[in-house]
This record gives sequence, structure tokens and C-alpha cells, in this order.
Amino acid sequence: MGELILLRHGETEWSRDRRHTGRTDLPLTARGEEQARALPPLLAPRHIVRVLASPAERARRTAELAGLTVDETDPDLWEWDYGGYEGITTAEIREDRPGWYLWKDGVIPGDAEHPGETVEQVGKRTDAVLARVRPLLAEGDVALVAHGHVLRVLTARWLGLEPALGRAFALATGTLSLLGTEHGHPVITSWNVPADPTA
Repeated sequence: MGELILLRHGETEWSRDRRHTGRTDLPLTARGEEQARALPPLLAPRHIVRVLASPAERARRTAELAGLTVDETDPDLWEWDYGGYEGITTAEIREDRPGWYLWKDGVIPGDAEHPGETVEQVGKRTDAVLARVRPLLAEGDVALVAHGHVLRVLTARWLGLEPALGRAFALATGTLSLLGTEHGHPVITSWNVPADPTA
């Protein structure tokens, strides 16, 4: 049985500045491209049978630089839609909402392009991804190239946890994580592994 390979895209200007980046399509920074180029040694030993990526440029470019060929862009792998908090940092949000925490308090509606999502809605999207990729694991590994929060929710759902428990899985840019099984039960086999940028 294969494993799910989770790749969080490399750094963007907004991820570097800790701005919520949901549906805004930003390119990788030079450092983000370097992070992605360092991933192939982590992927080389894997038998990857399918690669799915978020439609976002930052995810598709990360896959390309990591040496992967994207078989399908999957809209269910888009990042959490942050609604009215798109492009805003947690510190800025807390100026108006002291103590605000995304995983507990959610987002406010935004414009037509950023209506916002609840964590439960993100969970339903990741459930759909998992339903599609689980059968493929019988043949080998499946790589998912996407974003920090959506991959954290997906991990919670893989483990059978409620979507909001994705808060427990910090995930840096340009990292690799593995989801697998132990004695038939879903587990995390590796988490938040950075590639060596000097490789």
C-alpha cells in the first residue's frame, strides 16, 4: 500500500509576510523556488503513481520544480477561502477581534471572489480528495501539492479527526509530509520535513 505524499508549496511573498493567502494566485519567491528545487531527493525513492495539485500557480510551479508531472489540478485542493480576511495577517485581524483564532473563530464574508468558507466546508473538500485518491494507493504513492491549511485539514480527516483539529499540525512552506497506515489504521509516517536547500 502506498502513502500520501503532501507537499506544501514553496514560499510566496504573502506566506513570508504571514498574510492569509486563500484564492489569491501569487508566484513563488526566489526562496520558494529554491525550496521546491530541493525536494527531488526526498521524492526520488518514492513510487509515485499519481500527482494532484491545487490549481494555484504556486502549487503547480512547486510540483514542476520538484520534478513532478501534475496529472490533474483539483479545485478541492485550493487553500481555505479566507473571505474578508484574504491578504490580512492574524495580528491585523486581532486589532478588531482580540484573541481571534482561525480554527475556532473562522472568517468573515468577503467579495464575490472570496466569499469565505467554514472549516467544515474545507473538511468536506478534503474528504472528497481522500475518497478519490484512496483507491490509487493500492498501486503506489499519490502526491498532493497544495497549501498549508487545506493540507492540515486533510491530515485531520485522514486520521478520522474533526476538521478543526488540523490546527495541531503546523506545516511550513516547501516541506514534505507522509500519510500512511499502521496495522490497517491511518497514521502520519513523516511530518513537515524540509528539503535541504543546498542539495
